[in-house]
Amino acid sequence: MPINITMPALSPTMEEGNLSKWLVKEGDKVSPGDIIAEIETDKATMEVEAVDEGTVAKLLVPAGTEGVKVNALIAVLAGEGEDASAAAKGGDAPAKAEAPKANAAAAAEPTKAAPAKTEEAKPAAKAEAAAPTANGHAGGERTFASPLARRIAKEASIDVAAIAGSGPHGRVVKADVEAAVAGGAKAAAKPAGAAETAAPASKAAPAAAPVVKPMSDDAVLKLFEQGSYDLVPHDNMRKTIARRLVEAKSTIPHFYLTLDCELDALLKLRGELNAAAPMKKTDKGEVPAYKLSVNDMVIKAMALALMDVPDANASWTETAMVKHKHADVGVAVSIPGGLITPIIRKADQKTLSVIANEMKDLAARARTRKLKPEEYQGGTTAVSNLGMFGIKDFSAVINPPHATILAVGAGEQRAVVKNGEIKVATVMSVTLSTDHRAVDGALGAELLGAFKRYIENPIGMLV
Repeated sequence: MPINITMPALSPTMEEGNLSKWLVKEGDKVSPGDIIAEIETDKATMEVEAVDEGTVAKLLVPAGTEGVKVNALIAVLAGEGEDASAAAKGGDAPAKAEAPKANAAAAAEPTKAAPAKTEEAKPAAKAEAAAPTANGHAGGERTFASPLARRIAKEASIDVAAIAGSGPHGRVVKADVEAAVAGGAKAAAKPAGAAETAAPASKAAPAAAPVVKPMSDDAVLKLFEQGSYDLVPHDNMRKTIARRLVEAKSTIPHFYLTLDCELDALLKLRGELNAAAPMKKTDKGEVPAYKLSVNDMVIKAMALALMDVPDANASWTETAMVKHKHADVGVAVSIPGGLITPIIRKADQKTLSVIANEMKDLAARARTRKLKPEEYQGGTTAVSNLGMFGIKDFSAVINPPHATILAVGAGEQRAVVKNGEIKVATVMSVTLSTDHRAVDGALGAELLGAFKRYIENPIGMLV
């Protein structure tokens, strides 16, 4: 029986991707775990592994194709003992590709099917049992999950078979396992969750504010003189950034707190620590083992502040407040065409030198789009630093599911009053954007105050 290979969902936010390169050709034999293609998502270029054994019968989507929708059929494998040329003809491949969609449509109307128990429901149930799920696996034969999801489930001692997958054709992805860890595998496997959460939204709809539609593309272009502009199509990253920003500003009640921090003690300590850095041998000769930046120390200070004010180290959900046990700090990195936020995991437990070297590696791989999804997804807060561009202060947009993001401005010499006398100090303005549902004004002020203490007394970050 031919085995369908579909465009995988390589991240929870992925809706389409670019098929950059095929690493196999028609007639090649593949085994589970073999790398068969490279897919460019909105954030990175990732390798796709085969999950079945067989012979590549047909590559349906050419390399270099852009905008391939998740779950779209991209290739067909011939199973063991099957004629590859017959499988390549795809006699029933389209029907198999449509089967999961038909099953999903049937599942979306449980109230219509349940009361009547008619004879028509029985053939549908048989078809659902017979239809291939993820890349040709029939239901009940094997749980289909991404390697990352399996690893996280194993570490958390959770059986992936007990988790309902939200990926293509029921594939268990990272987000499903994290939901199981947070709420228990039984709750994560609840199939009707989407239908249940939809009901309150429909009740609230009449009270919602009227939707203001943006201007159409044609209306915008009519405002400009013909020939005075060029049209540059949006790539996947820019589309995702736009969608996420609209989501953040329309669903998160932002409020902002700004504070000035004196940097002189921190700059002095940074200079001393860099001067004391041991040397290590590399291909380029001996270089310091680390080189701390102000941003590295800001990351550490933010992480420690969240540990001091644990109620602010949270994420909002409609049913519960998610209280995080560690501070995973995302750091905004500008890359061609947009930005990405790699994460320093457990930054509260890491030394400044480890944070500096880890941040250097993450930033370098971010700019070449070589980050893994687990390196930029999740996190408990974020830092966005525009100080190197001379920006004095600004307000950053919260990146869900975070409840806070710290916008860092430039350190500059200013006149300050100390003991009734005017002195010169290096001052940095920081603005904390906060999700008011999770962190209210007093709690946000407490968090920003804790951050200020670490910045102005940086020796506390070393003990």
